[in-house]
Amino acid sequence: MSDSSPALLIEGVCKRYASLQALDHVSFEVRQGEFFGLLGPNGAGKTTLISTMAGLTRPDDGRIRVMGHDVVSDYRAARRNLGVVPQELVFDPFFTVRETLRIQSGYFGMGRNDAWIDEILHHLDLGAKADVNMRALSGGMKRRVLVAQALVHRPPVIVLDEPTAGVDVELRQNLWAFVRRLNEQGHTIVLTTHYLEEAESLCGRIAMLKQGRVLALETTSDLLSRRFQLTLLLRLRGGVALPQAFHAVAKASADGRVAIALDGADDVAACLAQLHAAGVGLDDVELRRPDLEDVFIAMMQEAA
Repeated sequence: MSDSSPALLIEGVCKRYASLQALDHVSFEVRQGEFFGLLGPNGAGKTTLISTMAGLTRPDDGRIRVMGHDVVSDYRAARRNLGVVPQELVFDPFFTVRETLRIQSGYFGMGRNDAWIDEILHHLDLGAKADVNMRALSGGMKRRVLVAQALVHRPPVIVLDEPTAGVDVELRQNLWAFVRRLNEQGHTIVLTTHYLEEAESLCGRIAMLKQGRVLALETTSDLLSRRFQLTLLLRLRGGVALPQAFHAVAKASADGRVAIALDGADDVAACLAQLHAAGVGLDDVELRRPDLEDVFIAMMQEAA
């Protein structure tokens, strides 16, 4: 394996469960040191793909390599190079947090790992819970331990499957600061999340899946540039009706404002001038650029 080999190489991976085609010829690669996003609606195949990466599920066709090691024929080396934070809260109720992490270290043949365990506990704000039994922890604390377990053997590739589901804002911020630091130190990060603002701010490239197929594989900036439309959000004064000319491009937003789609920044002044000329008063004006959620929803609708 050369240093230039991909951190993850996924080639033509297929997986079927009875009549369900969970993965349909999925192919992409993740370069070493990338912060990569894997997005898709529920049932898109993300968790099946992660299970296949981790060797928990065998593909019907295709192959996956982790740092050059095939996940089927060279399972031990592939798994040693991979750390996975699962979506489900799976834990052993008979051990403390520290014991859990020591046992996990032992699975990978790593003894005397307490210095690294202490560092992980500190960064995940688990220090005060180190000697607490796992069954006594809250759901958010258990999720932190899952993150710690994935990191305990210092894998070069880290897969985070919905790592911030059900955790508070403070932990989310602490976790991302820690993961960013790991990425800056050279770790490859693969993230799945339903919080698309997280993916937009963290991921350099994104693959979008739907029904087991890759719909898009682009840099985050290229995905965002797919939709040039801006949205002008207006709160009309005194319940004044919007002029007929705007009905085709305007719709009501969830908070009661009017959302008007514009092709570009040059249209903003013309739109406001037209409203002023029609005698429409405004209590509030906001200009919003398209975000990853807009692109995601549009692409899923187009695919449907």
